[in-house]
Amino acid sequence: MTTPTTPHSPKSHEDAMGDDHVGTSAHTPLKPDAFALTDEEKITKIEAKFREIMDVMGLDLNDDSLSGTPKRVAKMYVKEIFSGLNPANHPDVKTFDNVYGYNHMLVERDINVNSTCEHHFLPIVGHAHVAYIPNGRVVGLSKLNRIVDHYARRPQVQERLTRQVLQSLQELLGTEDVAVVIDAKHLCVSSRGIQDESSSTVTASYGGLFDNDVDTRNEFLAHVGA
Repeated sequence: MTTPTTPHSPKSHEDAMGDDHVGTSAHTPLKPDAFALTDEEKITKIEAKFREIMDVMGLDLNDDSLSGTPKRVAKMYVKEIFSGLNPANHPDVKTFDNVYGYNHMLVERDINVNSTCEHHFLPIVGHAHVAYIPNGRVVGLSKLNRIVDHYARRPQVQERLTRQVLQSLQELLGTEDVAVVIDAKHLCVSSRGIQDESSSTVTASYGGLFDNDVDTRNEFLAHVGA
């Protein structure tokens, strides 16, 4: 006698979007009152919620190793890995006159990216390559790293992160001639689901000459080894 098979239940819309790593907007989805609470108030609330999660999982919160975890996680969320949500934490970036008359592309390679997938709250780890062609104004090199880090420190989709870095630099530098490439590994791919540890994801966003001129784009890609 053949045992009938049970068809798999169809995925919900939310599950399908999460498993396929689909974003919904170029802007980070935030509530209108996202910053009504202070950081300390958020830490207090998250601490209580995370304590409840650990309790539901069956962990003994009286154990010395675990008793401080809810507070540590809450502080880490608000002050560190999701600090980029708050516009008050945007780096103070000053531009300067291009007194050297430098008019070729400037490339900053291998900028560390430490972000978090918004679908499973697991790490995204990799590198960003950023370039711009000055249009009268230049910026300190470390500020390029800080801009990448700011937008990475929020729940993210890599495509959105790439676009946010590009748009922020275009606005700060007063030029459309900006390029951003990010190559990163997603732990939501390597440690769950398909569990593919070898793959990485590459996203690119080009503006101005990088978008419209093939030679300019190819020069940038050659600089970053892409």
